[in-house]
Amino acid sequence: MRFASIVGARPQFVKLAPVSRALRQQHQELIIHTGQHYDYSMSAQFFDELALPVPDYHLGVGSGTHAFQTARMLEAIEQVLLKEHPDRVIVFGDTNSTLAGALAAAKLHIPIAHVEAGLRSFNRAMPEEINRVVADHLSDRLFCPTEAARKHASDEGITQGVEVVGDVMYDILLQVQPQIDAHAQELLPALGVAPQAYVLVTVHRPANTDDPQTMHEIARALNRLEMPVIFAVHPRTRICLERYGISWNEHVQLIEPVGYIAMLALERAAYRILTDSGGMQKEAFLLGVPCVTLREETEWTETVAAGWNILVGNRWEVIVEAVGLPKPNPSRQNLYGEGDAALRIAYSLSDPKNGSS
Repeated sequence: MRFASIVGARPQFVKLAPVSRALRQQHQELIIHTGQHYDYSMSAQFFDELALPVPDYHLGVGSGTHAFQTARMLEAIEQVLLKEHPDRVIVFGDTNSTLAGALAAAKLHIPIAHVEAGLRSFNRAMPEEINRVVADHLSDRLFCPTEAARKHASDEGITQGVEVVGDVMYDILLQVQPQIDAHAQELLPALGVAPQAYVLVTVHRPANTDDPQTMHEIARALNRLEMPVIFAVHPRTRICLERYGISWNEHVQLIEPVGYIAMLALERAAYRILTDSGGMQKEAFLLGVPCVTLREETEWTETVAAGWNILVGNRWEVIVEAVGLPKPNPSRQNLYGEGDAALRIAYSLSDPKNGSS
């Protein structure tokens, strides 16, 4: 079979890596990179670190409003699909690349598989929620990371072609474990921090970054923390911080985005992780680091139920209080499979009984 995998953003490169490796054992795969994340630290570095094949197409879409970006992607993806005639399109996660890939394939009557299907935050103000809902309803194969995700799909009437396979990000995390220690040994001294003695921060969602008052609240919280803060600043977030004129105390260190394995090293050694990223909430759980999520809701509800993730929104005093809470019980149930999700996906897509060959 011939698959076309469509990606465009940093978390999707991570999800693609184990799936691509598994698919290529028996099938042909075409990688279409939309260019949604286009600078080296957000794109090419991930392909290098994860030993991903060079994309067959790089569409160079870049940034823009949601409508502008999605429209450009739709037009460019359609041209590639018309030229290449894949047997199936695979989309990942919940970005505009996911939405555009699913829409383009559906209009051309190409079957769609959605990896990381069934997630719901139940907040339709989030662009990601719209993207994942549409992708699920256009796909005939839904690969869910958890039973909760399967239930969300079922509650919306999607019951055919749905499988709980585990989480592909757990697959790749297990594969790169040996490299994390080496990165930590170099990175932490370079940043002047010690293990379990700093807070790691990322903020990138428009609900936070586009609101000056919200970013000032988050900054106020970071400035009041009593230990070093490493803030890995997304390029778009940095522009907002400069526009808002936010100042930082000496213990807050702003750094450029780092590669995937370096970020995992920073996450694993942190005392706490503060983030609005969905993927980092999950990684924090898998690495055994308590997470404070700068949102009012999450699609990774099982991490909250397990006590390893706290939703705090953007109120500075609540953020500070959450960072100081005791560490949860160290016993953690394995919520995201056995590290074989990509193999299960590849096997399922190869099975004639599933209508895929």
